[in-house]
Amino acid sequence: MENNGLPTVFIKYVRNQKDPAKQKTFFPTAILTLNSLLLPVSLIHYNKNKELHYSLLILWKKFNIIIYEHAILTHYCEALYLGKSSIADFFKRTDTYLWLLTIAAVVYSFLLISSMQRAGDYNYLRSQIAAVLLGAGGALLIAGADYRFILKKWYIAAAIGLILALLVFLFGVNVSGTDDTAWIKLPGGFTVQPSEFIKICFIITFSKHLSYLNEKNRIQSFAGVLALTVHAMIPMLLIHMQGDDGTVLIFGFIFLIMSYIAGVQLRYFAILGGMLLVGIPVIWNFFLNDEHRNRFLALFDLDGNAMTNYGWQQFQGKISMASGGLTGAGLFNGSRVEYGIVPEQENDFIFTVAGEELGFIGCIILMGILFGITIRLIIDARNANENDGRYLCTGVFATIAAQTIINLGMVLGFLPVIGITLPLFSAGGTSALSTMICIGLVQSVCNHNDDDMDKAMLNRKSRNRARIRM
Repeated sequence: MENNGLPTVFIKYVRNQKDPAKQKTFFPTAILTLNSLLLPVSLIHYNKNKELHYSLLILWKKFNIIIYEHAILTHYCEALYLGKSSIADFFKRTDTYLWLLTIAAVVYSFLLISSMQRAGDYNYLRSQIAAVLLGAGGALLIAGADYRFILKKWYIAAAIGLILALLVFLFGVNVSGTDDTAWIKLPGGFTVQPSEFIKICFIITFSKHLSYLNEKNRIQSFAGVLALTVHAMIPMLLIHMQGDDGTVLIFGFIFLIMSYIAGVQLRYFAILGGMLLVGIPVIWNFFLNDEHRNRFLALFDLDGNAMTNYGWQQFQGKISMASGGLTGAGLFNGSRVEYGIVPEQENDFIFTVAGEELGFIGCIILMGILFGITIRLIIDARNANENDGRYLCTGVFATIAAQTIINLGMVLGFLPVIGITLPLFSAGGTSALSTMICIGLVQSVCNHNDDDMDKAMLNRKSRNRARIRM
């Protein structure tokens, strides 16, 4: 076997080892670090030498970094690239069009953010690039792993989501341009919004819940629907208590769309709709604060006092959109963009930058990219051979579609401003990172859609452990 660029001492070290099945299993934190370093090397060399790729897995074990029998990344590594012949085959098995549309959205966002940041001193583009690169790496890792293994460890996703939600109550801060305390400040001045990652955890756990109820033929029973409702209400109530009702609304859409696709009967949706209609006065008076109520009222009073208060952002956004005309003022040439006339134009109102500088055509292209992404997600969900994969794809579709509709509705003045980002376009590292991870989940379904795990290259000796056959 050729060296292929790795140090010869490592190759000899690997060759001299005994049966890898006798090695200890993986320790999550340490192996995650090694994944980020060794997996790219493994991918580069796997196309030329399969033996070298598998040797890396043995090498990870021999480093004595694993001490727990039930580490999640054990199963992740077991699921990686089993039976694949090359990197080209990996991308053939995944949704190539979805990759290309995601790249197009990311590049487009870089152009808009680069133009927008003329209005201030902060380098939004640098943060966005870093988040996208990190997200792309995560998407590739997740796409390589079998989604069945991810769903098998649903309780870890549930624990992570719960911990993230509780951390906000302990360390939550308010950031500029928001009215909630749904952020956590990290060393170095960076902030993250845990609710973005909680959405991913919810999609995983809810997909598993739906699959379980379908297997037990309880998806149409009242008890089953009630259990699903309670499942969804837990993160929604926690996030509502943080003041981030915009994200609560996204969770609601995810819950409804995934439940509908799973086969929940329409009568339950009708009952829920009736309860919401009856409960509107209660929601208006007891769940919405003055800030939220004024944002609704601003939709009908832009020519009154609200124009200089809660409706100001939308009013200025409409002016910027209208000033762009058909082709816009040109990239980096929008005067309103340069002077930052529209508040939060780098985030929730990034669409106004496209409207002013690239005009109606630029807006159509932007919407076309997002529409293409949602269509591909629908196709991937329909093509999924198992309910697990179908539910994952549906959850990601619901997330991106709901955020897109609500964000554009906010900018165009059809909906109140509730702080929802435009997926893959708005400046915001947490949003970009979480969206890329969601794309990775869908690609995992595509990549392993035709796999039969009972016949995979795994030699199972118990329910909780498997070893790779070299």
